[in-house]
Amino acid sequence: MSYSIALLANTLATFVQIYLVLMIVRVLLSWFPNINWYDPPFSILSQLTDPYLNLFRSIIPPLGGIDFSPIIAFVVLQIGAEVLTAILFSLQNAI
Repeated sequence: MSYSIALLANTLATFVQIYLVLMIVRVLLSWFPNINWYDPPFSILSQLTDPYLNLFRSIIPPLGGIDFSPIIAFVVLQIGAEVLTAILFSLQNAI
């Protein structure tokens, strides 16, 4: 039982790291205005990251043409992952 909880915690941490890299790539590519977000590699990236980023874009509008919502999205995702991992590891130690 404790091995499956550790595996779940490691899988969660890996997923969050991969998703953070995808979001960083998405944010960096947004600096290039000539990218067509309907082309296959970019559309997949957009479909994976935009739903999460749009949650924060609706709360924090761009200020002076700069979108600060990805910063908040990164922080919330990392804090959430840390909290869930800590809960899973405390469950593992309780068993």
